[in-house]
Amino acid sequence: MNDKIKILGFAGSLRNESFNRALLRNSSRFIPASSSLEVFELDGIPPFNQDTEKDMPQKVREFKSKIKEADAILISTPEYNYSVPGVLKNAIDFASRPYGDNPFDGKPVAIMSASIGMLGGARAQYHLRQIFVFLNMYPINRPEVMVNFAADKFDSNGNLLDETSQKLIAQLIQNLVDWAVLLHK
Repeated sequence: MNDKIKILGFAGSLRNESFNRALLRNSSRFIPASSSLEVFELDGIPPFNQDTEKDMPQKVREFKSKIKEADAILISTPEYNYSVPGVLKNAIDFASRPYGDNPFDGKPVAIMSASIGMLGGARAQYHLRQIFVFLNMYPINRPEVMVNFAADKFDSNGNLLDETSQKLIAQLIQNLVDWAVLLHK
């Protein structure tokens, strides 16, 4: 591990005006000086097809490489139909293949979510935690960052205005960095 903790962030939404993409962009304000955040866009990752896992599309190879280089992962995701968005699950499935070549293995990971509803993406977060078990990832348990009623907590430029959410994000990221340091000793 380098002196600086490298965090790779990605959002489970492709929508330009996504609150979760905005949440990830806003997170850069809370990155400790001892770390850095690189955001990877999942746009362009094709549907997973096991026939292509040995000769993966370039976008997937790039994603896998970024995951391998990272010391920690930060995911911001919406909730679709009580679960993880298909685009996020697809990207995780493709990047973790072929079996035995899983760049997520042993990585610390933090999750946050934003939703226009009351639960703030809670069910998607819980399903992601189930996925992390198979991937052998080490999730941050607290704080849980679930920005509910997100339309009221961002301005028209995508800036997060809610102070409670800002404090929780700062703590989540600090805990992620601390966890990465502890795991890589």
